[in-house]
Amino acid sequence: MKLRAACLAAICLALAATAAHAATPDPVIKAQLEKKGTPFTVDDDGDFQITVNVGDGRTQLVWVRSVVEETDNLRIREIWSPGYQSEGGAFPAAVANDLLERSNTLKLGSWVKQEKTAMLVTKISADANADQLDEAIDLTAVAADAVELDLTGKDDL
Repeated sequence: MKLRAACLAAICLALAATAAHAATPDPVIKAQLEKKGTPFTVDDDGDFQITVNVGDGRTQLVWVRSVVEETDNLRIREIWSPGYQSEGGAFPAAVANDLLERSNTLKLGSWVKQEKTAMLVTKISADANADQLDEAIDLTAVAADAVELDLTGKDDL
């Protein structure tokens, strides 16, 4: 029982530390966005929210996450953009299959389900330079907007 309580306390402490870190905007990303002249805001999670002009009067929301995911040898940054939102919890089969097929043809990123939202998640090296980050943001925005337009006909869910 003492071991379980100690493990629970350690998990709570780790989650609190992660949450505190997540709320701190990454100064490297801030500098890179500023270098490219990319307007942004920082949300409550410390992520960078960007409205990308994708042409024809359309815009697409993109978030560059401040949190860096790590494996033994890799450091990964995620870029997110929504493309579809279901009325209920599950996506219709045709929409899910469409997203799977689109994931297969993307140069970067893949579609994931986050609650009721289909989110395009692009993963790049956390050490990417400003030009690489900028290109990944643009590719993510254009691909997510194409899904949004095709599946909903709307601009910005």
